[in-house]
Amino acid sequence: MTIYRLFDEPVFPDPEEADPDGLLAVGGDLSPQRLLNAYAGGIFPWYAENSPILWWSTNPRLALRPEELHVPRSLRRVLNRGTFTFTLDTRFEAVIRRCACSPRPEQEGTWIVDEMIEAYILLHRLGYAHSVEAWQGDDLVGGLYGVSLGSIFYGESMFHNVPDASKAAFAVFVEQLRKWGFTLIDCQQTTHHLLRFGARELQRFRFMAMLREGLNAPTREGVWRFDEQA
Repeated sequence: MTIYRLFDEPVFPDPEEADPDGLLAVGGDLSPQRLLNAYAGGIFPWYAENSPILWWSTNPRLALRPEELHVPRSLRRVLNRGTFTFTLDTRFEAVIRRCACSPRPEQEGTWIVDEMIEAYILLHRLGYAHSVEAWQGDDLVGGLYGVSLGSIFYGESMFHNVPDASKAAFAVFVEQLRKWGFTLIDCQQTTHHLLRFGARELQRFRFMAMLREGLNAPTREGVWRFDEQA
């Protein structure tokens, strides 16, 4: 298999050229235009410290249709109790930095390196990257962040300091995306808890077709707020 090397122009090879693990290209940068081009093409960066930038297009691809969200009964009880309150785009930098510090099973260190943190903070300032925050009182106890284009939300990472905080934030957020007419959430990597939420593995051709359709919708740029907080 050929692994492509990227240079100055923010373009990517066809995702179908990715190797069996999903690795497509190496190099380039994390400029806003390159990142947005990557997401529009079903490609995302994922690499470790002291590594060149690696670009991936995994197959199959885990994704969730907002209308297919399944909230487990135990989590619904947590939501009904009002254990947490939720906000959008109020603490993006804090969320991404906490995600970077969160331990991951079977993973040493973090893939959210400083270069990536700065790149996504810039995307947030430009109105394309967004965060969800879960609070207990004045304490930020969970959250997630990702990128939005068209009617697609590309989830990047989650963190929690107390049980169920990130799961509750995700469930509330997906319901808001459904109300806004979003058609797909790209989950990138298959995990047990995302499968429990109703996410499904899609073959690349199916994922890319849904992606192209979703990108025809206008992008909801700028600062986000939950409808009841607008």
